[in-house]
Amino acid sequence: MAGRLSRRDVLKLALLALGGVAWRRLPAWLRGTVAAYTFPDAERLGRNTTGGRIEIYARPDATTSPIGYLFEDAIVPWLREVTGYHPYRISQRFVDTGEGYVWAPYLQPVRNQPQTPLEQLPTYGEKPGMWVEVSVPFVDILLANPPARSPWLQHTAYPRLYYTQVMWVDGRRVDDQGRVWYHVTERYGSYGDTFWARAEAFRPITPEEITPISPEVEEKRVVVDVTYQTMSCYEGETEVYFCRVSTGAKFDAYGRPTDEWATPLGAHPIWRKLISVHMSGGTTGGGYDLPGIGWTMLFVGEGVALHSTFWHNNFGVPMSHGCVNLRPEDAKWVFRWTQPVVPYEPGDKTVQMPGGTVVEVIEV
Repeated sequence: MAGRLSRRDVLKLALLALGGVAWRRLPAWLRGTVAAYTFPDAERLGRNTTGGRIEIYARPDATTSPIGYLFEDAIVPWLREVTGYHPYRISQRFVDTGEGYVWAPYLQPVRNQPQTPLEQLPTYGEKPGMWVEVSVPFVDILLANPPARSPWLQHTAYPRLYYTQVMWVDGRRVDDQGRVWYHVTERYGSYGDTFWARAEAFRPITPEEITPISPEVEEKRVVVDVTYQTMSCYEGETEVYFCRVSTGAKFDAYGRPTDEWATPLGAHPIWRKLISVHMSGGTTGGGYDLPGIGWTMLFVGEGVALHSTFWHNNFGVPMSHGCVNLRPEDAKWVFRWTQPVVPYEPGDKTVQMPGGTVVEVIEV
């Protein structure tokens, strides 16, 4: 989008980020690029996460000829899940969209839950601000301080945030059409990019939502099984939580066997937890750059963590660069249950050795 701006427009946007320009002075075409999308009218929806074209089948069988296709970020009704047939795949789940069946791991489960914008931002620390979660399938964002710094922005024509991504909001404005916009940032791991986005797309996260679960229990441990791609949480010898995960992939971006992306085996204590962080790493062809990773729990080095995942729905299969990918609801529960406890403000906690709750990664 920055490539379509004149030098004068860029200067206006830069001043706007500092609060020095009224919204009515933004170019009309720019204001019009971020509109409210009309998503399908269904309680549950699915988003094509693949970045490309995926098939729709007349029945849940990937060996049949497609009857249509869904393209990047297409949103479809998620009416029900059924068991079907997809050769050479572990998951045999398909989603009934009402107009055909789509292999479920291609679709992120999403909902369309627009919010009422706040009249005033709450203050939990020295300055007004709040953690928010994207509550709609996706929302377009406008770069508030061009030029783009993050690699994902430099290679994205239409930058968006997606359902369940977690960000920090520290500003609010009303445009000349009466629409409320939030100033959206990343507090940790950011390259420095900040954004404006429609306020209706963000659900405020309250301090009550992150209160600790079973804080009185001292003997806790997380067991991640890379063989079966599962995670169990134990209080003593009692399993209190179980879910499927995606650990480090056994092949690189070119399909070659590799140990580089394997999730490290052994017992490792959680040493840092963040409500949200920008994650990036890897190399050309195998790199990644992802904003708004919610409920992050680092347990090995600077980059191996349990965390929320919005870019795939293939849990039960190794998919990561070494981290443990979790469904957002699973990541949030484990975040609240494990030690250390993270305060809402600043939303980040580091502990010295012996560290917090132990994550035991096993292979059977």
